[in-house]
Amino acid sequence: MNEHASCSVGSCSLAKEGPPLALLNTANGINCRSVQELGLLFSVSQTLEKSLDLGDIIRPALNRLRSFLGLNRGSIAIRNRDTGGFLLAEAVGLQDDVSPDIYLQFIRPIVVRTMEKGDPVIVPKLEEWTKDKDIESHVLEPLLIAQGIGLVSVPLRTDDEVIGALSIECSNSGNGWESTVRILTMIASIVAQAARVRRDAAEQLQSLRAENERLQEEIAHGFRPNNMIGNSSIMKTVYYHIEQVANSSTSVLVRGESGTGKELVAKALHEKSPRKKKPFVKFNCAALPDSIIESELFGHEKGAFTGALAMRKGRFEAADGGTIFLDEIGDISQSTQIKLLRVLQEREFERVGSQETRRVDVRVVAATSRNLEEMIEEGAFREDLYYRLNVFPIYMPPLRERKCDILMLADHFIDKFSKRLGQKRTRISSAAIDMLVSYHWAGNVRELENCIERAVLLAKGQSIKAHHLPPTLQKKTKAESSEVATLEDAVQALEREMIVDALKETGSNLAEAARRLGITERKAGLRVKKYGIDLARFKN
Repeated sequence: MNEHASCSVGSCSLAKEGPPLALLNTANGINCRSVQELGLLFSVSQTLEKSLDLGDIIRPALNRLRSFLGLNRGSIAIRNRDTGGFLLAEAVGLQDDVSPDIYLQFIRPIVVRTMEKGDPVIVPKLEEWTKDKDIESHVLEPLLIAQGIGLVSVPLRTDDEVIGALSIECSNSGNGWESTVRILTMIASIVAQAARVRRDAAEQLQSLRAENERLQEEIAHGFRPNNMIGNSSIMKTVYYHIEQVANSSTSVLVRGESGTGKELVAKALHEKSPRKKKPFVKFNCAALPDSIIESELFGHEKGAFTGALAMRKGRFEAADGGTIFLDEIGDISQSTQIKLLRVLQEREFERVGSQETRRVDVRVVAATSRNLEEMIEEGAFREDLYYRLNVFPIYMPPLRERKCDILMLADHFIDKFSKRLGQKRTRISSAAIDMLVSYHWAGNVRELENCIERAVLLAKGQSIKAHHLPPTLQKKTKAESSEVATLEDAVQALEREMIVDALKETGSNLAEAARRLGITERKAGLRVKKYGIDLARFKN
């Protein structure tokens, strides 16, 4: 049927997939080609509405064109605005051994030219065009280009840009390329509008995924102060708070029990801040009597009191431009609290024995292990000072709330004290690990550090065993105390621990473990069987 032939709607198969027949009620005398084109446009539009995925809409659209135009091959390529490459390329009519990427590599010069010109590009005889191009044989040979086949490429144009190209291979059949270009241009216009929306969504999703991966990476390997140890979730919260407030001059109040490492938080805040090259001054408010705290904080003039033989700068002046850390802030007197309140509010003070007002630029980080809220109710701590200090609170958890960090901390302290004593790095036995993890750690990290220092001294370069730990860690619970343990039980427990340690050190080499324990291999084997020790667990 040629282009100018006419037919009824009922005899035009493609019209059945097109608009409702009511729209084509005047079927008699309608140009069959026009009906087919209208049906094609409508079916492609329906296809584009079925999915938000760009890949899901392009192949069905190409298949519609293939059945309508009788094309050999067809492709749609969408350009990536950021990289200049192709975000997606799809093709139909390819042999099984030819991928869309290979085909796109073949017609790429035509596609690029179409997008650069923004107008249709026609290659009447594709076979002759390939002779003038330097196309690699592994690309050209599988394509099996037939004689008399041409290629038409039209741009996918939106209002403000060309986003890709629609290309087909078909024969001219002596009717010229005008009708083919016309129908392709109409299809390209529909595809371009849909593809632009989906491409923007795809690029946005790709950007969100990249940002999500960046954030996940940042969370996994995020900021952690060099002087702090621990990977527990509660410690990651501490690190996050430090990172958030470090770059400001906001006053920070570090809360937590004694020995949790509140000073490390203050040091990390200073090191992370723009003040890191300025002084970091520490002052323990509970270490000195109230009579000289004021002089220590604000300084004094010569002769201000008995013993003031020379002028002396206070801690606030020494910390000018940097950070001052006021530890145990809950232990200062009411009179000192009033003077400290003025420094926090106005950043000015007078030395003891002087009437000259001095100004300082100091960031204040305070710490306390006391319940300041209860002290306020009792009248022992000023409420206005509390609110000046508690602008950004950071809670340091006790060690019992972060037990998964105990091994990491223990390893750190073992390295520290082994190097200090000039010993080789030792390891810690399973029984000792169990004891460390089960202990309640009233003294927190400071108590753990002292325990490891003692254990390293007693172990003398050998592995740290349970009996190297302080007696306080070996104290039984009430439940355990109710059970009567015999001497034989205690000996067997120690014997099993020593055998397990030897097997760990030798990688389950029973003969070597026996030599280290000073017994025969047969006796070692019998004891392994007696205690049900699995040798495979300790193989290297």
